[in-house]
Amino acid sequence: MSDPRRILLIIGGGIAAYKTLDLIRRWRSGGDHVAAVLTRAGAEFVTPLSVSALAGSAVHQDLFDLTAEAEMGHIQLSRSADLIVVAPATADLMAKMAAGLANDLASTLLLATDAPVLIAPAMNVRMWAHPATVRNLAALRGDGIHVIGPDDGAMACGEFGAGRMAEPPAILAAAAALIDARRAGQGVAGTLVAPPPSPARPGALAGRRVLVTSGPTHEPIDPVRYIANRSSGAQGTAIAEALRDLGAAVTFVTGPATARRPTGVEIIEVETAREMLAAVEGALGPHRPADAAVFAAAVADWRAATESGAKMKKDGSGAPPPLALTENPDILRMIARRAADRPALVVGFAAETDDVLAHAAAKRLRKGCDWIVANDVSPATGIMGGTENAVTLITDGGAESWPRMGKDVVAARIAARIAAHFTKSQENP
Repeated sequence: MSDPRRILLIIGGGIAAYKTLDLIRRWRSGGDHVAAVLTRAGAEFVTPLSVSALAGSAVHQDLFDLTAEAEMGHIQLSRSADLIVVAPATADLMAKMAAGLANDLASTLLLATDAPVLIAPAMNVRMWAHPATVRNLAALRGDGIHVIGPDDGAMACGEFGAGRMAEPPAILAAAAALIDARRAGQGVAGTLVAPPPSPARPGALAGRRVLVTSGPTHEPIDPVRYIANRSSGAQGTAIAEALRDLGAAVTFVTGPATARRPTGVEIIEVETAREMLAAVEGALGPHRPADAAVFAAAVADWRAATESGAKMKKDGSGAPPPLALTENPDILRMIARRAADRPALVVGFAAETDDVLAHAAAKRLRKGCDWIVANDVSPATGIMGGTENAVTLITDGGAESWPRMGKDVVAARIAARIAAHFTKSQENP
């Protein structure tokens, strides 16, 4: 690596601290530089010797180290890193960050830095759900702090729920995306404006077959009501037509979208996530190989565990009827990780409302797809259901963000990048 990434890792005091040893090992094996700060509580779970041995440098622990502070060591530490990663980010560390406290080395570094900060929370499920932690998390996000996790799972204390620290591969992916984007000009907030790709030549995808999914899914609760989202399907339609214009044979699998359907492509209409999965699997069978698949559909994550055969009615008690949910199939992950008939290029979408870059980078790794197109769909953006989009394309080569533009222009750029990918593959088999 010609220009190694520089990570400052702050290790908080929690049982998940043992995972930071794997984090350091992975960073170092990839050629990155790691400086480690071990909090007093963190040293109860991992030793300074094990951390320094893996990091290849001395561990920083004391704010009042006479040798380091003669040269304002905490300032140098906070300014020399491309990214500060706090893992595990305990409830105590998050509270200090939110309040702007600086009474030890870790909190002082976090207050003195101008580098982006990524935290990986880890704590008991009740601590995570406590109003104080919820309030602190909102304040940190408002300050521009990036957050990865926590995951659901079994706790060391024996409870189950949200609070497990994100796994090292997800943290590495999020950290790499943040650093690469910052180096390319994004800054802390993450707004790299990438130059447009070279226009694809006419017919650049001739002979290629591409699957595109689009629109929302509707998951029935009863014959009248359903679970859905605000996706119009406009971006998916635009992508299908942009690929068609470059000569690709497009199979378009769409949920009940309000946007018009593309012309000149094969269209398969579905309603639910399970129907979409069946249609996708049928379209990617052994006799219909696809070169690429673009999963632009906003598939509902959950559906009603039991669909009522009749309209659910009020019973006069004022209490709503119980609604148990169950998880829908993860279509993107299932296709991206399949052994047979996997398209050579699998592109996913990540519609996020906060920490867009970090969540999308982790999703790309978790799902196993080649590219992720991330966008901010929080209500203030007007993107969900609107005519414009502002996306960040995340690949194994890094992250690049495109300025806000019409969804047809976004689609043309995505199609051009897909064409360039296959052209490069042909030139370098």
